[in-house]
Amino acid sequence: MGRQSLKANKNMYQLCREACGLTRAQASERLEWISDSRIEKIESGRSAATPEEIVAMQKAYKKPNLCSYYCARECAIGRESRFREVKERPVSETVLDLLAANNKLNSQKDRLIEITCDGKIDDDAELEDFVAIQNELERLIADAASLRLWLDSKIADGNIDEKKLNELRNPK
Repeated sequence: MGRQSLKANKNMYQLCREACGLTRAQASERLEWISDSRIEKIESGRSAATPEEIVAMQKAYKKPNLCSYYCARECAIGRESRFREVKERPVSETVLDLLAANNKLNSQKDRLIEITCDGKIDDDAELEDFVAIQNELERLIADAASLRLWLDSKIADGNIDEKKLNELRNPK
């Protein structure tokens, strides 16, 4: 195995590769169509990774959060649309937060209908309530994405059978 980099400011891609215990040459073999020199350019920041390279690294390094990281921080579309990076969290914390956000939204559904039924926001009180509800929806979306990341991590680790999961998702 090659020596570990001593560089202090490693980027996410290098950290993920090294967490797998791979040299650039070994990563290149796993990635098949990405050379070790290309990996070095991405890791050093001299060249930006393409979405296809990120997807390949995500699979090869078994790091489902790499796509989220890329979309939130490096992709122009992701930054423009204010895509939020999905963070890995304990599943119990994620589920509790998801249920709490759902409960809060359930109690606010009548107010949301009241605000939006005429297609406009009439006053400051409606705007303030709408923003609060929208923030809660964003929290729910983030929690659902975090739960999905947890599931993807379990698939990548081999703890969940992806084929069986897909069969259950798409029954014939």
